[in-house]
Amino acid sequence: MTSPTANYAHYPSSSPPTIPDLYAVSPALPAVPAPRARRRRDPFFDNAKFLAIVLVVMGHSIVNLRDVRFAHALYLFVYTFHMPVFIVITGYFSRNFTFSGGKARKLITNLGVPYIVFETAYSTYHWAVGHSAFQISLLDPYYLTWFLMALFLWRLSTPVWQQIRWPVLVALIISLLSGMSDLPDELEMHRTFGLVPFYVLGLMLKQEHFDLLKQTKARVLGALTLLFGFVFTFFVADRHMTTEWVYWRSPNAHMHVNNLTGTGMRLGLMIAATILVTAFLTMVPAKQTWFTGLGGATLYAYLLHGFLTKLMEYMGWYDVSFLHTIPGVLVTAATGAVVATLLCTPPVRKVMHWALEPDMSWAFVPLRRPKRA
Repeated sequence: MTSPTANYAHYPSSSPPTIPDLYAVSPALPAVPAPRARRRRDPFFDNAKFLAIVLVVMGHSIVNLRDVRFAHALYLFVYTFHMPVFIVITGYFSRNFTFSGGKARKLITNLGVPYIVFETAYSTYHWAVGHSAFQISLLDPYYLTWFLMALFLWRLSTPVWQQIRWPVLVALIISLLSGMSDLPDELEMHRTFGLVPFYVLGLMLKQEHFDLLKQTKARVLGALTLLFGFVFTFFVADRHMTTEWVYWRSPNAHMHVNNLTGTGMRLGLMIAATILVTAFLTMVPAKQTWFTGLGGATLYAYLLHGFLTKLMEYMGWYDVSFLHTIPGVLVTAATGAVVATLLCTPPVRKVMHWALEPDMSWAFVPLRRPKRA
């Protein structure tokens, strides 16, 4: 994901930098173009995406075990920041998005086509097990596919945000105002508007901001912040707050609060999520690890794991009494972590490449280049 942004390019520059003076050129010979050097992927971001997708799958694994208070608190805590992490990172690597032919085509092949494939697949899957009438609504995302829809729209808006003087503030105001209206379900409008500040925040970040998080002092503070966040969630938030708030899909009226209270809740959640995202990123290893290579395939884990979690729900496997205990919750969460890891591996990418990273060159006209006057 890069989101889930998961299989998106890690370096936003449209082309890698050239290396000057790599070869000495004789005056008698024609100049030889300097070779282009590929930038190395920063392992920090691959590590961050992998750890985030593990949290996503673990959260979906225990969603039906929330009658156990520990599971409910853990679920609420993780859901406060796990998708904002992906959105911030995706925004950061979308800074150079333009409507040029090549980038527009990647938007279609990396987001548009997977959205259609998995929206169709999940809708058909849901119908096949007898839980609904057969219906495929491409404008009303089902289950996990909302993120692809929202990310498609966010990325299209990138050039607009880059022209605004105070983009994060404007995005925040839009997010808070969206909670005051009962927006249509089509295009996942509540989530698209509600979570857009995280995307815009990512657009505004620079490499030096992430470098600050790699310092030892930052890691210690981040660990303490995450610990305090879970304790606060367990003893306070879990008792007074429904998980519907962290889905960002319902207006204030549906949450049975007035706009003043709803706006305060949303602003508080936005601040809490930003703090927890920052704390989470301080825990991410900055160097190569055994799972760094898996971080480039998090979209595979994001879109594929839902078939397993839905199957467990459809087959009634969550009814096993052991699972509704703290040890059962921990075993289920650990199983989710293993599943997330396996779904990021090369064999899965090889088998499912056609759906998540399809070769769509046959569907496009030749790139048009500006004609010389």
